Amino acid sequence: MPHPDAPPSAAPPAPAGGLERRPALDAGRVPPALAGRVGTASETSNNSLGWLILGDNLPVLERLSPALDGQVRCVYLDPPFNTGVHFAQYRDGAQSEAWLAALHDRARALHRCLRPDGSLWLHLDDNELHYAKVMLDGVFGRENFVASVVWQKVRAKKNKALVSGSHDTLLVYARDRSAWRRNLLPRTAAQTKAYQNRDGDPRGRWQSVSYTVRSEDEGRRAAYRYPITTPAGRVVHPPPGRHWNGLPARTAALVADNRLWFGPAGDRPPRMKAFLSEVQGGIVPDSWWTAADCGSNQEAKKELLALFPDEEPFATPKPERLLARVLQIASDPGELVLDPYAGSGTTAAVAHKLGRRWVAIEAGAHGAGMLRDRLARVVAGTDPGGVSAAAAWQGGGGFSVLALGSA
Repeated sequence: MPHPDAPPSAAPPAPAGGLERRPALDAGRVPPALAGRVGTASETSNNSLGWLILGDNLPVLERLSPALDGQVRCVYLDPPFNTGVHFAQYRDGAQSEAWLAALHDRARALHRCLRPDGSLWLHLDDNELHYAKVMLDGVFGRENFVASVVWQKVRAKKNKALVSGSHDTLLVYARDRSAWRRNLLPRTAAQTKAYQNRDGDPRGRWQSVSYTVRSEDEGRRAAYRYPITTPAGRVVHPPPGRHWNGLPARTAALVADNRLWFGPAGDRPPRMKAFLSEVQGGIVPDSWWTAADCGSNQEAKKELLALFPDEEPFATPKPERLLARVLQIASDPGELVLDPYAGSGTTAAVAHKLGRRWVAIEAGAHGAGMLRDRLARVVAGTDPGGVSAAAAWQGGGGFSVLALGSA
């Protein structure tokens, strides 16, 4: 079994681009106040991926500061939304000013934890979202704001509501936007299917894209509005308000290289052939995440009920597919992921299955019970739900459970 202070495995090599990487977490850097071991679950003693730390996240972050500062690649921050509802696992109500002040303190601590190429993803609903955005602008700098990602959390409509709320928002901030690099998402089977080879081109499968662009300055782009004769002899022009994406010489070169598609009969306006072998190796993430792609609240509850059918369900779990999308964009295998409000443990479970190192912090009593049991099942390979099949997860690794001791 690993030492209670054994870190989540060694850090991966430094990334390209000259960014400095601080040494990996090690036992010498863990403050004594966190050395009290509550218990350990492990499948492979020399491959512990994570820490589950029981205690309030702010003092934990302060005491872990020497070990965590500048090492975390991705923070998923899912605090109570301050809705005024008292859930079984936590009370979700405070004066708005007090809620925002508490989040501000934690955001500053998390900012220090991030690597230069790291990012923070704050998950909220509309209740406090816009106040939190202004606060994070102050902590991270407005220039480091990346995007507001909208997640479709429910499919059904509430007919008695003035406007039926169907989404949450994830505010994405980079530690340093000039250094942050996001990963592309893998193409789905449906997206790959769009690439075909209608003319037997030896370069392989392709799909056609428009060969016209919008004319914002028609006078300056007049030279791009010329007639093109199709292989079938038809003369075509760009539609009103648009022009060809190249002067006649470029168009002639593309025709000679068989990179313009004029339709099966050769009589349609040209479209550019984009070959699968030449496009970038994935899909650029966008800001609209559907329940079909990333799961829903209902899916998240079903995942937990499948694991713990006889227990009081966690009130506000997140689906594993949602966290998989975040971690695929914002981290790579072997890198460190931090969730300061571990909740039902989705972030840690998904990080483990995707080969990330992780630190999860939870103050609720369920941390030593359901949350720990869920992660133990991930390690044992007895959690077949969520992203297990997509990640080909069969178990492995391990994690340590630590408690926040007295200062």
